[in-house]
Amino acid sequence: MDARLALLQLGTLLVLLSAALELTAKLTAGEEVYTNTWAVHIEGGPQEADRIARKHGFINHGNVFGDYYHFRHHTVVKKSLSGHRGTYVRLQKEPQSNPSEADLNARGAWSQGYTGRGVVVTILDDGIEKDHPDLASNYDPDASYDVNDGDSDPQPRYTQRNENRHGTRCAGEVAAAANNDVCGVGVAYNAKIGGVRMLDGEVTDVVEAHSLSLNSQHIHIYSASWGPEDDGKTVDGPAKLAKEAFLRGVTEGRGGLGSIFVWASGNGGREKDSCNCDGYTNSIYTLSISSTTQYGMVPWYSEACSSTLATTFSSGNPNEKQIVTTDLRQKCTDTHTGTSASAPLAAGIIALALEANMNLTWRDMQHLVVRTSHPAHLSTDDWRTNGVGRKVSHSYGYGLLDAGAMVALAQNWTSVGPQHQCVLTMLSEPRDIGSRLLFSKTLDSCWGRPEYVNSLEHVQARLTLSYNHRGNLAIHLISPQGTRSTLLAPRPKDYSPEGFIDWAFMTTHMWDEDPRGEWTLEIENVSEQGHDYVLSLVLNQQLFSSPCVCQSVHLPLHRHHISISLTLTHSLLLEVLNCSFLLFFFLP
Repeated sequence: MDARLALLQLGTLLVLLSAALELTAKLTAGEEVYTNTWAVHIEGGPQEADRIARKHGFINHGNVFGDYYHFRHHTVVKKSLSGHRGTYVRLQKEPQSNPSEADLNARGAWSQGYTGRGVVVTILDDGIEKDHPDLASNYDPDASYDVNDGDSDPQPRYTQRNENRHGTRCAGEVAAAANNDVCGVGVAYNAKIGGVRMLDGEVTDVVEAHSLSLNSQHIHIYSASWGPEDDGKTVDGPAKLAKEAFLRGVTEGRGGLGSIFVWASGNGGREKDSCNCDGYTNSIYTLSISSTTQYGMVPWYSEACSSTLATTFSSGNPNEKQIVTTDLRQKCTDTHTGTSASAPLAAGIIALALEANMNLTWRDMQHLVVRTSHPAHLSTDDWRTNGVGRKVSHSYGYGLLDAGAMVALAQNWTSVGPQHQCVLTMLSEPRDIGSRLLFSKTLDSCWGRPEYVNSLEHVQARLTLSYNHRGNLAIHLISPQGTRSTLLAPRPKDYSPEGFIDWAFMTTHMWDEDPRGEWTLEIENVSEQGHDYVLSLVLNQQLFSSPCVCQSVHLPLHRHHISISLTLTHSLLLEVLNCSFLLFFFLP
């Protein structure tokens, strides 16, 4: 067996090579150089870093960025490895030093006895190869369907170029069998896996709705790695039937506990796209997952937005590892890439947590993700601490998923109370923005009413506006606790004059904050030309009726990095309808 594949049978379908501190660096093939310099993560500022350096005999060569410092040990010979051991152990014991944690801790869940048994996951994609030797033992026909051809067989359509390989690759990440000397091992290697063939043809509203609602009393988790075009200018999302399928899924699926929808956050990073302009990842009903590279960097294809909840590993630069998984024609691949590869890893981890507690609701699962994900070694310049002390990022959400921590917390988790929605109007008449529009309003979160909210989950700002160059707009939301969330970053390639029509921008960054107090919405025109911007009056509720539902045809893009393609609850769904705040909260 290939050495890489053997390693991955011990891991989580991702090469887990990074240690707490890297002591060696490869210069050329077969040549190792040992160094007496260290990268150390210390909280408390430069003075604390200097104190710890002196205490352990290091010289602090200064701040690298954030809380990372460059240490050198003056008594250790550069080519000596053994001399590092004692100082390495002592540094690990320092409470201010945070070791790098470069894996998803699937083995931490497996060691507690959880492997996905009894959980059903389906992949919404271009089909799955149900007879693949690494999938056949876990294949579930009751979690599968061919929506494109209208039959029960999800087998992909084979072509010379193997373009319908995407779903099979995603399926292996979730539930490839263990200890069979084939490919690798799925994160939830005893879960049942199905596939819905729905992308190999015209993808209409009814195709999406059919796929999202398939056998919802049997299927627990739906994993999707596709969405609107990641071109930096598209604003699109689910249409009427698909929206209804999401709502029915979370309210009726799994006997009322709610279907769990896991979604790839998008690959439009190179195009400066925003996943908040993707109505699938930007939905409160989906658990949006981003990517990081082997070395904890933001991948070139990754989109930053406030609706991303957490992160798993995927591909990066050409010299970094990609994902090992199943492939078409009963083969294996070590080149699965993009946020397409990240979402199934998350679906597998969620399956482990669900096995630990089958009574978790769809909102419980999001709470577990928020509470157990962590910044780990993930590098970005936008980590911020929110109003309840959690670090959160537009690139990574709450950080790297931790399977072991999730199952441990899930076992005795007490379900959150019913979701409350508090809708409050921020602005009820059109207003010119000029170069910047800033307005604030103090909210009581519907105090004294049945919809009262005292702890946030998602926050939505629902906005209707007209503007002649949509990509020049930036929108920020600031909570009473001071958490600043970017709902929309400028998109240089978006020249559309259409503005936004009742578009719900969502953020998860205020999770668990008290919503009472002053909320501030800031809308900027970043263009130097200063075009006029008008917020158009929109009703809070609109009723639609039609004798038929017309089918618009979408061409969703697979979210692997060669084809690049953005909600609020418990939630304070801040709706900016002309600008109104819609708050989703829950009572504990």
